[in-house]
Amino acid sequence: MSIRAVVWDVDDTLFDYTSADRVGMGAHLAAEGLLDGYDTVEQALVRWREITDLQWARFSAGELSFEDQRRERIRVFLGEALGDAEADGWFARYLTHYEAAWALFPDVLPVLDALAASHRHAVLSNSSIHVQDRKLRALGVHDRFEVILCAAELGVSKPEAGAFLAACEALDLAPHEVAYVGDHPEIDGRGAAEAGLLSVWIDRAGVHTGGDAPVGRRRIASLAELPAILGADTRFGAPSTFR
Repeated sequence: MSIRAVVWDVDDTLFDYTSADRVGMGAHLAAEGLLDGYDTVEQALVRWREITDLQWARFSAGELSFEDQRRERIRVFLGEALGDAEADGWFARYLTHYEAAWALFPDVLPVLDALAASHRHAVLSNSSIHVQDRKLRALGVHDRFEVILCAAELGVSKPEAGAFLAACEALDLAPHEVAYVGDHPEIDGRGAAEAGLLSVWIDRAGVHTGGDAPVGRRRIASLAELPAILGADTRFGAPSTFR
């Protein structure tokens, strides 16, 4: 049966999170006078990302709420036992710099336009609906998606099959009628494949080497390749650069 809908990850798939976080956090740390303890800005950013990954894993495992994982990131990074209000204030100041750097990847609008008539579209993110709804509106693509689902409200996170199946259920489609597009080879790629969806892993930087994508996953370098994979009736599709 043909693919009838595409479910999208947001961060580092549609939205260039890595660049926005790098620019925003760099500006924030400079404004807060927090760079003196590091040899380079990049060194500070690496530590922030490592802490973010650890606290996000705790959120994904259900150990922390979405808000608390943010607060813990700040407390660990600063090495201070900040109260909730203090941590929230610090993060709010960071958001000012971060949001100023928000941008879609350049291949996003062309592929959404190309697939608008042929496929339904939804979002499944491991974030919260408050964050992603606002982000998609600010980026001008919110109305492209008929369903927006996030782990904080679902109570289940990718790569668990329940998260992907919830998206299929919301679309009233069987998993084999749905493609999932995400940037993480395990959280997105493996999770979607094991849940029975067509798994499309976007590896823009080509940093994940080692030959072909694992069984059940399609690996692409640009969203321009997606229409061809879906068999969409469009001239937009480009041949895959990965074999």
